[in-house]
Amino acid sequence: MNDETSLTELEDGIEMASDEPELEEDDEAETSENVVRFPGNATEHAQLMRMTEALLFAAAEPLDIDSIAGRLPEGADVGAVIEDLQTAYQERGVNLVRIANKWMFRTADDLSFLMEREAVEQRRLSRAGMETLAIVAYHQPVTRAEIEEIRGVSVSKGTLDVLMETGWVRLRGRRRTPGRPVTYGTTEAFLVHFGLENVGDLPGADELKAAGLLDGRLPPGFDIPTPSEAGGDGDGDFSDEEEYGDALDEHIAQDAAEED
Repeated sequence: MNDETSLTELEDGIEMASDEPELEEDDEAETSENVVRFPGNATEHAQLMRMTEALLFAAAEPLDIDSIAGRLPEGADVGAVIEDLQTAYQERGVNLVRIANKWMFRTADDLSFLMEREAVEQRRLSRAGMETLAIVAYHQPVTRAEIEEIRGVSVSKGTLDVLMETGWVRLRGRRRTPGRPVTYGTTEAFLVHFGLENVGDLPGADELKAAGLLDGRLPPGFDIPTPSEAGGDGDGDFSDEEEYGDALDEHIAQDAAEED
């Protein structure tokens, strides 16, 4: 009886002894998941620089010293590592910079032009600008005085300038009348923007009415002119750049006189 009891206790002891290493292995496995496995040379300064470089490169936001130190081996001189890393990147396309006591990589200041992106600024034309553009498009070649006569008010300062800066209106030529006033017309950019093959493709009265852009009850005799690239008998084009330059000076002088 005693021998059987002793044998049973011995077997239980062996089983308990065999279970203990498994528990230790499980504990070790769970613990290892939360420990950073550093390479054997992790404490070398060059390796610390590589590790810090990787941390900063992958970070979604700037990192402070404590955040970096928390990912490096204990006792690492983070300040020295940052200083040497900053020196190493000083002449490169990206620099290590400190922003609000945090560190991040940023494009070198002298290369910022590479990141610039040109975009066309959309400008909304004023009502006066839209009316003036429509008059120029349908009545071209047209003089400034004729634009004012059709609108019933004087052309406000800068209206034609804005249309010319937009590239939709140009100085077209001179009217062969006393004073030889400058005439205005639309440009190729105007046709491209509005999807027209030529100015003759501008919508007529019926099309404008169908689109709701014209009142159905128009005054008697109202008609929309047919624009022409050639102009009338009394219209002339500029013969050379010098003549165009003189006309442009005249246009600017008119604006200046209105300002005064």
